[in-house]
Amino acid sequence: MDEIDRRILAALQANAEKSVADIATIAGVSQTPCWKRIKKMEERGLIKKRAVLLEPAEIGLRLIGFVQIKAEQHSDAWLKKFTAAIADIPEIIECHRMTGDVDYLLKIVAPDMDGYDVVYRRLISSIDLSDVSVSFSMERLKETTELPLAHANLKSKGARRT
Repeated sequence: MDEIDRRILAALQANAEKSVADIATIAGVSQTPCWKRIKKMEERGLIKKRAVLLEPAEIGLRLIGFVQIKAEQHSDAWLKKFTAAIADIPEIIECHRMTGDVDYLLKIVAPDMDGYDVVYRRLISSIDLSDVSVSFSMERLKETTELPLAHANLKSKGARRT
């Protein structure tokens, strides 16, 4: 990995719909080497996928919540059941295993409070939890999917994936 790869990744993060010709121009290489580099990064798993980002409020998902969960237990069986339960609830768009007092943090989207309650009831009926609390976003001040490539160690092969 080098600065050319960095420029390719920055261009793709900014707009994955750009043509290979446009990306090659930004990266300072011709189209064929650019395309080969992109394919190599996809094969390595560095580029996970390309997606369209939707505005949640425009499709009726106006409520964004951050659900803090304390686990009932900490066994592999419980974790597998929990992972299956959250995978089955499309309104849960992120889940992180945390350090500190909270075991898991979920990001959910819902149309309104009643919609959140449906998600909450599905979750608690699927798995035993010790404690569940939620905070709702009042205003989104920053949101990006672009990772800061200036800090990336692109030469390392053992980077941990989450």
